[in-house]
Amino acid sequence: MTQPLRYGINTTLDGCVHHEAGLPPDAESMAFWTDELRRSDTVLYGRVTFEMMRDAWRRPTSGPWPEWMDDDDVRFAEVIDAMPKAVASTSLDRVDWNAEMLGGDLIDAVRALKERPGRGISLGGVHLPAHLAGLIDEFTFVVHPLIAGRGPRLLENADVELELIERREFRSGITVQRYRPLR
Repeated sequence: MTQPLRYGINTTLDGCVHHEAGLPPDAESMAFWTDELRRSDTVLYGRVTFEMMRDAWRRPTSGPWPEWMDDDDVRFAEVIDAMPKAVASTSLDRVDWNAEMLGGDLIDAVRALKERPGRGISLGGVHLPAHLAGLIDEFTFVVHPLIAGRGPRLLENADVELELIERREFRSGITVQRYRPLR
C-alpha cells in the first residue's frame, strides 16, 4: 500500500493562493497547519515553495528562533524544520534543510516516493500540485474570507472531481475543506 500524498494550501474565496493576498495566520490556523504536518513523514515542494518555506521556518544558525515568532509559530517551525523534505526542481543543483532532490521524470519520482514506508507526504505549493493532481490522494483547502482578485490561482489547468470528506470552521471565519478525488 502506498502512502497518501496530501495537498494543503491557504486560499481566498476566489481561489488566489499567494501570501501577499492578505492571508495572515492566526493561532487557530497555525495549530491546524502544525497538526497537518504531523500527519506526514515527508514534505514535498517545488523550488519556489521550498526556498520560501526554508527562509521562513528553518532554525537560524544562531540557535534561537527569531523574535517575530510567537509560540504558535515556533511549534510549527519546530515540526517543519525537523521533517525530511523532497524537492522537485530543474533549476537547483543541490538542496539542504534535511531535503533530497527528486530526479528523473517527476511523476515516476513522486510515485516512488509514495512507495516508501510512511504515514504520508505533505505537498505544498502552487505550480507543482497542479502537475501532480492525478497522484494526490487528499486535498485540503483552508479558505480565508477574502476576495483577492489577483495572483496565482488554485490548481490552474488541473481537472479533478472531488468528494467532500470534512468541513470545519474557525472562529476567524476561515473554513477548512478536505476532499478526496473521485477515481
